[in-house]
Amino acid sequence: MHTLPVYTQAGEPTGESFSLDLAKIADGVNKVLLHDAVVMYQANLRVGTAKTKTRAEVSGSGKKMYKQKGTGNARMGNKRTPVRRGGGHCFAKRPKDWGYRLPAKALRLATRMAILSKFVDDQVTVVDSIQLEAPKTSAISKLVTTLAPNQSCLIAIDRHDPVVWKSCRNIQRLSLFPCDDLNALSVLSRKRFVITKAALNRLLAR
Repeated sequence: MHTLPVYTQAGEPTGESFSLDLAKIADGVNKVLLHDAVVMYQANLRVGTAKTKTRAEVSGSGKKMYKQKGTGNARMGNKRTPVRRGGGHCFAKRPKDWGYRLPAKALRLATRMAILSKFVDDQVTVVDSIQLEAPKTSAISKLVTTLAPNQSCLIAIDRHDPVVWKSCRNIQRLSLFPCDDLNALSVLSRKRFVITKAALNRLLAR
C-alpha cells in the first residue's frame, strides 16, 4: 500500500492520509509505450499547413526570356524557373496531416502508466478538494506556490468545473484537467501532479 498525506485547498496538511494500491493503477511502467504515446500526441499537435509555390504557381509569364542562340548568354527558359530569384521551388512544401492514432487500449494503458510513474517518483500531492464560489486566481496561485514551489504543475479534478478552470487559466506552467481527460502527454509534461481525493477515487474506480 502506498500512503500519501492529504492537504487542504490552502496547501496545509489536514492530518489525514490516503492509502492506495499502486497495482490498481498499472502493473508497471513501459517506457517504450509511454514514448510511443507521447510522440503520437505531439504529432497530432502539428498543424502541417506549411506550403510554398512551385514554378507553376508563382506569378509571371511563361514566355522564354530570350532566344535560344545568338545572344552570347547561357540558354534560359521563363522567369518562373527555380534557379532565378522570384521563381518557384523545385520541391515545394505541401500541406500535410501528421496525425495518427495508436490503439485506444494502448493509450488508456499509457495514461495509467504515466500516472503510476508520478507516484513512483514521489511527485504526487493529494488535496482534499478544490472548491471556489467565484473565479479567484490568487486562491489557486497560493495552492500551487505552496505545494509545487518553482515547479510546473498539473491539477486533476473530479469533473469539469468552470469556476476552477477560470481561476487556473492565467497561471503560467499550470494545467487543469478533469481526470477523465488525462492523457500520457498531459501527465508527463508537468513536474508536480496535484489530484483531489474525488478524482483519485474516480480514477481507481475506472
